Amino acid sequence: MKPQPYPDYKQPSFAGIIGVAQEDITPPIGIYARNWGAATHEAAEGIHRPLVLTCVTFQTADNEKPLVLIGADLGWWRSADDERFLRHSILEALSLEPSQLMFCLSHTHAGPSLSRDDATKTGGHLVEPYLRLLQERSIRAIQTALAAAEPATLTWNYGKCNLASNRDLPDVDQDRFVCGWNPEKSADDTLLVGQLVNESGRTLGTLVNYACHPTTLAWQNRLISPDYIGAMREVVEKATEAPTLFLLGACGELAPREQYVGDVRIPDAYGRQLGYAVLSTLEAILPPQNRLAFEGVVESGAPLAIWKKQPYEPSTALSVELIEVELPLKPLPSLAEIEKQWADCDDNVLKERLWRKRGIRKTVGDGNTTQMPLWIWRLGDSVLVGQPNEAYSEFQQKLRQHLAPNAVAVMNIVNGSTGYLPPENLYDHDIYTVWQSPFEKGSLELLTETALRLTRSLFQHESIHA
Repeated sequence: MKPQPYPDYKQPSFAGIIGVAQEDITPPIGIYARNWGAATHEAAEGIHRPLVLTCVTFQTADNEKPLVLIGADLGWWRSADDERFLRHSILEALSLEPSQLMFCLSHTHAGPSLSRDDATKTGGHLVEPYLRLLQERSIRAIQTALAAAEPATLTWNYGKCNLASNRDLPDVDQDRFVCGWNPEKSADDTLLVGQLVNESGRTLGTLVNYACHPTTLAWQNRLISPDYIGAMREVVEKATEAPTLFLLGACGELAPREQYVGDVRIPDAYGRQLGYAVLSTLEAILPPQNRLAFEGVVESGAPLAIWKKQPYEPSTALSVELIEVELPLKPLPSLAEIEKQWADCDDNVLKERLWRKRGIRKTVGDGNTTQMPLWIWRLGDSVLVGQPNEAYSEFQQKLRQHLAPNAVAVMNIVNGSTGYLPPENLYDHDIYTVWQSPFEKGSLELLTETALRLTRSLFQHESIHA
């Protein structure tokens, strides 16, 4: 019987001009770094591992303006003014449009403050000089990547890592949820890895997209640290001899099982766990610009199906969408009311919460709705979706489901940070991610539908599941 033809197996790829660069962005010891309400110290007293900024640029031709992807070992933005202070200087220096840059934070909770409003606190005088250092290092990284850019292929592969767990745990003593491992709930364990390889076969870099809060080190820790990302990067870079860029996924409800510790050996172990999962996923990537094709059957002790590698030309498509999504806001106190509450408060934990709420109110404004940006890049057979908030993993799961077989990298805390985006069914519960968020019920679902509509439009002339 004549064998039936089977479709070729191709991994999502992009072929273009790609550049990679990396910079050290470790802040000075003594910088203000109080990230936890329960902390009793304010300034960093040492360095666990260096903080790193990694840049990858994408072009279809040398004379075209690039798309610039940056991953940095930093926490979150407490003020939109500080985020603009950094990003707009980069855009101006490189003559880029806002749609061409995604500056992604790893969300480490053991990093320095990025808020100039902390200037009067212990070590706060170092924050603005550090932001200027970030400006300089970011611009230099982009310039270095562009100078070294060469024809290369980005190939993606999905893997698994069970580091992340669900952290919405019902409180056994009160009618509320607490932030900690819920062993009765499953977690999204999807790992997406991209390999950058030049025409001579040399690895230029690795992209790692994974959803898990870097909240291992907490109030007991007094060291600057990238959390688990540091050891992950060490494992991957030692094996590949190339920079690694980490992209935090939609991890609103995801975190390690054992967290809130001061022992740096724990995030290091987590990082190795993720790093080895990345290497396993890399091993399953086909050589660049290769596919598996069915060649027929060989009769042996059993009839044997023969699949062999064959060359093919990956997609060179590169396109961008940037849109402002109007999200409804919950009823919130005004900025002036929050500042008065903060001034009158003597409790360190409540004072920290009010300070964060102040930053959120400054970012979203005093209206009933706010505009939140959404970046969508198409790189060949892949889509990169970036937005500034802490979306739950439902966001990335739905996008992956509807956009398969294309690779979908979803990133939280891109070009800003404001609040959580939990699913609407949680708004009836007493849970941190709801009462912290300024966004009204249904905002995550609105963002998801908008992202799906835009990604579909980028593939409108090609076959795609939607």
